[in-house]
Amino acid sequence: MKKTKKIVAHKRPFHVMIIPTLGCPSSCSYCWSSDERSPIMTIETVKEMVHWLREFRDDPVTFTFHGGEPLLAGADFYREALALITEGLRPRKIAFALQTNLWKMTPEMASVLAEYQIPIGSSIDGPKDLNDLQRSAGYFDKTMAGYRVAKEHGLSVQFICTFTSTSIDKKEEIFNFFLENGLTMKLHPALPSLKSDDPDKWALPPEKYGELLVYLLDKYLENMDKIEVRNINDLCRCVFTGRGTVCTYVDCMDDTFAVGPDGSIYPCYRFVGMPEWVMGNIRDRPSQADLAGSGAGRRMQEFKRRVDVACKGCRHLRYCRGGCPYNAIAPSGGELLGVDPHCVAYKRIFDEIADRFNKEIFGSFPMGPTCLPTEPPRGGKPGITALIQKIVSS
Repeated sequence: MKKTKKIVAHKRPFHVMIIPTLGCPSSCSYCWSSDERSPIMTIETVKEMVHWLREFRDDPVTFTFHGGEPLLAGADFYREALALITEGLRPRKIAFALQTNLWKMTPEMASVLAEYQIPIGSSIDGPKDLNDLQRSAGYFDKTMAGYRVAKEHGLSVQFICTFTSTSIDKKEEIFNFFLENGLTMKLHPALPSLKSDDPDKWALPPEKYGELLVYLLDKYLENMDKIEVRNINDLCRCVFTGRGTVCTYVDCMDDTFAVGPDGSIYPCYRFVGMPEWVMGNIRDRPSQADLAGSGAGRRMQEFKRRVDVACKGCRHLRYCRGGCPYNAIAPSGGELLGVDPHCVAYKRIFDEIADRFNKEIFGSFPMGPTCLPTEPPRGGKPGITALIQKIVSS
């Protein structure tokens, strides 16, 4: 009797963002998430979250501590919370990450995080003077002091750089800062702030963001052996694989949630603190269907429908998915009226990558074993296929 091979279905991981507080000791000019009155999450809330997740779904899960400034919760909080989550959700696969400005990174805190080898994301907008203009006086020195403590304890730290309407004119200086200091670069465009009296002051126009991405693509190709630009990697991977690979370019609904300081559940950390976007509370043990059926859940589904109509016919739809829902509400004061306004930028860089790739792949130079060209195009500079080769082999 012929044996049939058993097919094992791999469970799809999901993402839970834990927001211990919306409070933050910094006062970045373009920030939309800081709230000095925000309480700090209690360990009891962490216990409730673990109980909820045991029943919610048994897939692998990544936890990202975000804020506000998550390190305000203190070393004792993380010592206990990390153990509770790890032990309480065993045997499923668990991963952790943390986003912080590093001001509260002490040797004790670093030791707790190092025990779990938690990768850290932080924020630096470029050289000290420019950074402190946007992020507040003293920010640079405090963040770099915390960075040194983290590195001394073996923690991996990467920086996000926010480009604004002011710093866009300093793009070469900013790129060189990351290059010369051996820092991985990841960038965000400043959005209109939903918590500011002048929401557009720092916002980076989509057209300029698109040109910035093309500029960084060229700079990256010139310096591939010296720096990594995470956004360009992700964008190239989208085009090459035909699917989104980071949250901005995937259908994040149903697989991403954020838990606020009081246990309220939101679609993403960016919505935390906005009552109209609460999907439920961990203490009520909501199911996936309960969250999807909430008012906020239905609005997220409406975003998907808008994308299918507004982006119909776009060559990049399957791996862009209309961008980020939060970005879509930022320019309209919180109302969902369209798709991500950075669509202009996404289309600009996706077109650039796709057109260059098609031009190079159908050129006359020899192909390697991955069907990617093995030699640079004429002119000596590495082409887009050289970068894709680096990405797929890493």
